[in-house]
Amino acid sequence: MPDFSRELSFSRELLPRGRDMLAGVTSAGGQAGRLLQIVVCAASPAAEVGRLVGLAQAEGWIVQVVATPSALDFIDVAELERRTGRPVKSRYRRPSEAKPPRADAIVVAPATYNTVNKFAQGIADTYALGLLAEAPGLGIPVVVLPFVNSALAGRRAFARSVEELRAEGVLVLFGPGEFEPHVPSSGDDRIDAFPWERALHALPGGAEH
Repeated sequence: MPDFSRELSFSRELLPRGRDMLAGVTSAGGQAGRLLQIVVCAASPAAEVGRLVGLAQAEGWIVQVVATPSALDFIDVAELERRTGRPVKSRYRRPSEAKPPRADAIVVAPATYNTVNKFAQGIADTYALGLLAEAPGLGIPVVVLPFVNSALAGRRAFARSVEELRAEGVLVLFGPGEFEPHVPSSGDDRIDAFPWERALHALPGGAEH
């Protein structure tokens, strides 16, 4: 496993600060502000993603929830749409549909083993992964907060994916002091301790910056 104790930071060349990237993003209610896309994957903490939505809104972000197809069974779509004023997106738009605004920043939480590996490999076989595939090249800050067990985290494939994403300027909150993997089959016991706030604070302009 690589040494995760080293300081994590965004590459300034790859990731311009989110608050300077897009002026005039408009919420469903006509409010201008910074747009945060929250990509939620099919893992146990997904049911509590509303906690991250609330934290982000309290800091002035306009929030768009993007779900992987499998994550739709984990989340309360209607409640998230009510809270954000925006539809939960999980598929590519139809040609007749308007192009959505580009995000100022993206948080992937909880990020599964599958999503972390596909993101690192540049695979874009879902709408969520398509957004992530483009983000480093567009200079959009991305914070990844994984939720994986120790059996998966110990795989060389996962370690390589984490290192490859970091090399592209993606902030992966994994290792001591960040997210630490749990024992297999104990994920449901770790839901309440999932550190949503760390992902938000790691964003440009967040409490830790």
